Amino acid sequence: MIPSASWNSPPKMLRLPSNSVHVWRASLEVSVSHLQALKDTLAADECARAERFYFQEHRERFIAGRGLLRNILSRYLDREPGQLRFSYNSYGKPALIEETGVEGLRFNLSHSHDMALYAVTRGREIGVDIERFRPDVEAEKLAERFFSPREAAVLRTLPERLRPEGFFNCWTRKEAYIKAEGEGMAIPLSSFDVSLTPGEPAALLRSQKDPREVSRWSMQALDPKPGYAAALAVKGHDWELKCWQWSPM
Repeated sequence: MIPSASWNSPPKMLRLPSNSVHVWRASLEVSVSHLQALKDTLAADECARAERFYFQEHRERFIAGRGLLRNILSRYLDREPGQLRFSYNSYGKPALIEETGVEGLRFNLSHSHDMALYAVTRGREIGVDIERFRPDVEAEKLAERFFSPREAAVLRTLPERLRPEGFFNCWTRKEAYIKAEGEGMAIPLSSFDVSLTPGEPAALLRSQKDPREVSRWSMQALDPKPGYAAALAVKGHDWELKCWQWSPM
């Protein structure tokens, strides 16, 4: 696991070689003036999506999340955040449109409550997920409903005090994987196994669709902040990870 203390300030000259994966940690709690500046970079469709949120808190976090995504990607592309253009596949996964100078740049994002993670790499599929721990989660019931039989059985064997952590380990790793695949919930969560025992390395263990998937993907557990679980899924194994803390330049 990458501990929370390992999130460093990025260098001014930011490089992203093809064998690197960068994950950014950012708070979605921003000042009113910063929020407006972020909103000014959004496209019309993003502003329209923001307005569909009923609660102001959710609306503001969406604006902050999308604005920060634009700011982070602009650092790799040497373009203004407002110039970036996105397309979406049939499952809603975003990608940069070629005219923006994509150069093989791939990315994924996730947020929970006031925290967001952004994963960026080149030429390989990637997915990231973050979840805030909820003490009232019915871990075993949800596992029986959504996880594979093996995962549900492993969860039941854990000491009761470790089951919430095991549950969120499993959930974030599954979410990161289906987001990296780009098909979201069209991939049944019960159709593949991931590791979940606290202290055990994150890994894809089985794929019902294709057993070879296990050798094609790697996973990394992340520790963005106490009270949160997070995971990264990356195509291939020949990469190194750097974790950055976002702050306005």
